Amino acid sequence: MKKETQNSPTRREFLEAALAVPAAYFVASSARDVFSFATSQVLAAPQQVLPPTPACPDAEDATLSQTEGPFYKPRSPQRTSLLEPGMPGTKMVVAGYVLTRACRPIPRALVDFWHADDKGEYDNTGFRLRGHQFTDEAGRYYLETVVPGIYTGRTRHFHVKVQAANQPILTTQLYFPGEPRNQSDGIFNPRLVLNTRDATGGRVGTFNFVLDIR
Repeated sequence: MKKETQNSPTRREFLEAALAVPAAYFVASSARDVFSFATSQVLAAPQQVLPPTPACPDAEDATLSQTEGPFYKPRSPQRTSLLEPGMPGTKMVVAGYVLTRACRPIPRALVDFWHADDKGEYDNTGFRLRGHQFTDEAGRYYLETVVPGIYTGRTRHFHVKVQAANQPILTTQLYFPGEPRNQSDGIFNPRLVLNTRDATGGRVGTFNFVLDIR
């Protein structure tokens, strides 16, 4: 169906730093190669890509919650790549941290993504472009997918559920900067905009989820 202190980097500076290397993810020639390369760079050697932990001199505001919409399906497959052979659309990597309001990374937090395909259609019979994962011991998540399409009444977006163990679920959406439909979408909120950049063969976006946990 269709549809800040002087010596501490700001949150924006942290996100911009996080984007420095992921552009190389798309150099690989296949989804498997992309994932293998990204895993080795982001997870095995995080000091070369991301700060060991984000710098947050002040308490962070919790990420805003938003409606899950009509297309959520529970029990999605556990996976960090939603790409499939022959899948159309612009490839994209989305990555970041899951944090407490005190800026502590949350290991083993559930991050569940689902979104429309490049034509703005959801798979409501199977689990295409749906999947969940758990953050690593440093609170990082990483997702391979395609840029979602748009459909009547909505701007371009991802749906996400995030949950720390034995804590409430955060349900929210992530948006793209500069989209013409952002201003006409009644759900859009600029506080949920990804930090994105073009990369060779696709796009890269980062976003830190902050859960209402101290």
